[in-house]
Amino acid sequence: MIVVAVVVILLAIVLSAAVKVAREYERGVVFRLGRLLAEPKGPGLFLLIPIIDRMVRVDLRTVTLNVPPQEVITKDNVPVRVNAVAYFRIVEPKAAIVQVENYMVATSQISQTTLRSVLGQHVLDELLSERDKINEILQRIIDDATSPWGIKVTVVEMKDVEIPSDMQRAMARQAEAERERRAKVISAEGEYQASERLRDAAAVMAQEPITVQLRYLQTLLEIGAQNSSTVVFPIPIEFLDTLGRMRGPSS
Repeated sequence: MIVVAVVVILLAIVLSAAVKVAREYERGVVFRLGRLLAEPKGPGLFLLIPIIDRMVRVDLRTVTLNVPPQEVITKDNVPVRVNAVAYFRIVEPKAAIVQVENYMVATSQISQTTLRSVLGQHVLDELLSERDKINEILQRIIDDATSPWGIKVTVVEMKDVEIPSDMQRAMARQAEAERERRAKVISAEGEYQASERLRDAAAVMAQEPITVQLRYLQTLLEIGAQNSSTVVFPIPIEFLDTLGRMRGPSS
């Protein structure tokens, strides 16, 4: 009985070491006596030779990699702190195990160095206004660097750009000055357009003097519609000239 029990235990140990199951998003990279087998195992059930075969599981799902904040000097000599996030997945399990010791650490390091290098080639205004363009450059460079490791980098996004407080105050003053400039330009443009319309109106009135009298009457109607105790009667300038000539030089 004892021998049977020992045999059963040994068989259970051998089966547990030989029978493996890989999930749909997993692959098993198998080394047989140290040599890499041609194709990864899985998904599903497969067998290994105990003691001879050694398996490394590889996850094929997309991995979220947080790139820690990096101190960067921009092209216009402004110190900033920038962090980012990268999304990648393994497309060649064998390369991810054989070509690099630790693909997570290697991808993180290449992302940090690339972030510092690329951002140092742009001015601060580009970091703030052209993020999509810079993100595409980062994604392309990191993807090219990690491609030999069987890794596909799909997205790289800058998250936060921390600017020194004195630079923030300077940017606020610049933005305020820009708003004031635009307001003055808009006001001057409005006055210019109004003067053109007044000139056109004066030309029309010069051709048709009756329009001046109609304007006087319209003004009287507008004044009368208001609750005011003062009534203004416009007198034509020609009438004043006539009155002056009638009084003569003796007056």
